Amino acid sequence: MKHQYPLKHLAIIPDGNRRWAKEHGFPPMAGHQKGAERAKSLLKSIKKFNIKYLTLWGLSTENWIKRPKTEVKFLIELFSRFLKDSQKDLIEHKIRFIHIGRKDRLPRRFVKVITETEKLTLKFSGWHLLIGFDYGGQDEIIRATRKIAKLVKEGKLKIDQITPELFYNYTDTPNIPPPDLIVRTSGEQRLSGLYPFQGVYAELYFTKVPFPDFTEAELEKAINDYNRRHRRFGGN
Repeated sequence: MKHQYPLKHLAIIPDGNRRWAKEHGFPPMAGHQKGAERAKSLLKSIKKFNIKYLTLWGLSTENWIKRPKTEVKFLIELFSRFLKDSQKDLIEHKIRFIHIGRKDRLPRRFVKVITETEKLTLKFSGWHLLIGFDYGGQDEIIRATRKIAKLVKEGKLKIDQITPELFYNYTDTPNIPPPDLIVRTSGEQRLSGLYPFQGVYAELYFTKVPFPDFTEAELEKAINDYNRRHRRFGGN
């Protein structure tokens, strides 16, 4: 079924790695490892379903204080290996990698891998993989507001020139279309701050399936559900 607004940008909150591990009798880290493997498999799926932009949320700003330091350290090392191992696939499939979130609080070695992956894939424009490392929606809005306030203070921008379109240009996704569909796995029905500005008119899809089990078949269910919807963008 074709949609009046084709699904160009899919954003996924990959929840449930630890719960998946617990249900299978594995340590939490095994769940994160399985989640990373699932994320890598999705790269092939986005091309199959002609999804030009895929956002995955890897590490949130809240993870620094709400998760054990040992787990956060493991996640950073896991994501670093994931990016390094994915470079070949990203280049082969001509997928551009874009980091969203902050770099100033991430370990230098991890930032080096992020920057390297961004540079290696910079020339690609057909397909895009966005991953949030140290990303938080409120933090993103505050950072964007500070950039705009600085321009106003310096006399480079007038207050009445500030519009939603201008504000969008100072978010982490200035040249990326807003998400059409935001998916959250593992049963939780909240966005937890993913794209609070960009995703104001995004369709939402919640599934009880944990992310490690979010196969291509499960993705297709979400896409089919999206295709059955009528988007109004604030209208009747």
